Amino acid sequence: MIIPMKTLKTGLLLLATLAASSVGPLIFPAVQAGYGTMAQSAKYFLLPAIAVLIFIALLSWKSVPAIGRSIVWGGLAGAIATIGLEIVRITGFRMGYMPGNLPRLMGVLLLDRFALGPSAASDVAGWVYHFWNGASFGIIYVLLFGAARRWIGVLYGIALGLGFLVSPVVISLGVGYFGLEFSKGFALTVLSAHLAFGLALGFFTNRFLPSQRSPFLGALQSGLAFEIGRTRQQHS
Repeated sequence: MIIPMKTLKTGLLLLATLAASSVGPLIFPAVQAGYGTMAQSAKYFLLPAIAVLIFIALLSWKSVPAIGRSIVWGGLAGAIATIGLEIVRITGFRMGYMPGNLPRLMGVLLLDRFALGPSAASDVAGWVYHFWNGASFGIIYVLLFGAARRWIGVLYGIALGLGFLVSPVVISLGVGYFGLEFSKGFALTVLSAHLAFGLALGFFTNRFLPSQRSPFLGALQSGLAFEIGRTRQQHS
């Protein structure tokens, strides 16, 4: 199978962008599953991934604008949508449905202060990481699904919430399956928070990129169309 150079370049950039965007959201569950520490993961994986995303955004802004726009505007939409998630999460936390302040825990682990406890710096680090995860999910969303259909954001948010509930993070908290041993409101809070995130994400990505289709599906269709055309030429 021969792939056109432009399609190949776009495909490689897409894969690199998806991989780099996935690093932030994945390192916390990986650490909770026993793979390394947050401090090590941030140094060796998260910071390089951020640098890669910045480089790809600059590289593709004119040559493959769909990817560059997805990184910038998808990331911004994801960060803003995290505010909606936090409104629901903090409400659930104050009502006793959640066992602790997750961004604070993230910050403590990022700065390796588990024995010392939280500080102002660790709180800032935890919140920055939390919003970066939101931005990362925004980038992934636009790359995979585009921004034209807002309702897909709702399904995306629910899927993220379900993924969190079965992740090593919840298991490490010792709150049981879906957090039900801690509170019946745990799962409800998590799903509601991520639903709010998805709703806001769908709205803002559509607002920032109203005509953007899925770059991922576009690249697949382009490669498939080329291959079909080449096959027809060989048999004509």
